Amino acid sequence: MLISQKLYLLLIFLLFSAYSFSQEESELPAQESWNSTVFFTDSGKTKAILYAGHLQVFEKSKETFIDSGLQVDFYDMNEIKTTTLTSKLGRVDENTQNLYAIDSVVAVNDSGVVITTDEMMWRNLDKKIVSDKFVRIESPKEIIEGYGFESDQQLRNYVIYNITYITSPDKK
Repeated sequence: MLISQKLYLLLIFLLFSAYSFSQEESELPAQESWNSTVFFTDSGKTKAILYAGHLQVFEKSKETFIDSGLQVDFYDMNEIKTTTLTSKLGRVDENTQNLYAIDSVVAVNDSGVVITTDEMMWRNLDKKIVSDKFVRIESPKEIIEGYGFESDQQLRNYVIYNITYITSPDKK
C-alpha cells in the first residue's frame, strides 16, 4: 500500500509540474530588452522618455513589465523636461497605456517639488499622476503627508485627499 501511495503522489507531482511548465510557456514574453529607452511623441514632439533596466512585453495579457529600474522623464509642450519619475518596478497596461510605478517611487519636478510613495500611476487618458497610497510631498513652501493623490504630470497642481500632516520646511 505504501508503494501505491508513493506512485500516486509522484503522479500528482508530475501532472502538477507539467501543468506549471505549460503555464510558464504560455506566459513567455513576446519581446524582451535590457537597458531600453522608449520615446513617446505626439506630432513629432517628445512628450516623455522611458528608461528601463529590463523590459518584458507580454502579448497575451497586453502588459509590459519593467523589473530593473524605471525612469520616466516628462516634457512640456516646448519639449523641456519638467518632471522625472523613478521606481524600482513598473508595468504598462497596453490597453489603456497607463503606467504603474511600483516600489520606492519618487517624482521630482523642475520647481523643487518631490513626491514619494510606494505606488503611483500615470493615467494616459488625462495625463495625470495619481496614487491611493500614502504620499509625502516636499516643496520649498510646505511638507504634506496623506493618502490619495492626484496631480498634473508637471507636479504643479496637486491634491492630497486625506491629509495627515502638514508643515513648513523650516519647522521640520
